Amino acid sequence: MHRLDAARDYAIGLFRIVIGFLFACHGVKTLFGVLGAHDPAPAGAWPGWWAALIQLVAGVLVLLGIGSRLAALLGSGSMAFAYFTVHLPKALFPIENGGEAAAMFCWTLLILAFVGPGRFALAGALSPLRPRESRVDAVPRA
Repeated sequence: MHRLDAARDYAIGLFRIVIGFLFACHGVKTLFGVLGAHDPAPAGAWPGWWAALIQLVAGVLVLLGIGSRLAALLGSGSMAFAYFTVHLPKALFPIENGGEAAAMFCWTLLILAFVGPGRFALAGALSPLRPRESRVDAVPRA
C-alpha cells in the first residue's frame, strides 16, 4: 500500500470517529435533555424523538465502525429529511434557516457511506467471530 493511501485510510478513520461522535451527541442531547438541551423530546414523538434515536444509534455505529456504511446512509437520509421538512420552509440557504448542522451531517455521512470506514473500525476486529465457510462452500461453482 502506498504511503498516501495509508494516510488517507487513517484520515478517513479519524474523520468517521469524529463525525460519529458528534452525530451521537445530537441524539443524546435530544433524547435525554442533556448537553445543553432544555428538555428531552417526548418519547415516541414524531419526528424529533425518532430522529434523535437514529442520530444516537447511527452515530454510535459510525463511531465504532460497525455497519458504518449502512448507518451513515441512514443518518444522511434522516438529515436530508430534517433539512427539507424543518429548515428549508424557513429560508433557502442553511445559514438563514438554521440548517447548517443538518446539511453538514447529511453530506459528511453520505461521503462515509461511499468511502467506507477507513482505519480503526471494529468491524474488522469482529470478523474473526463470524462463522467461516466450509471448504466445499469456498469452491467456486460452475
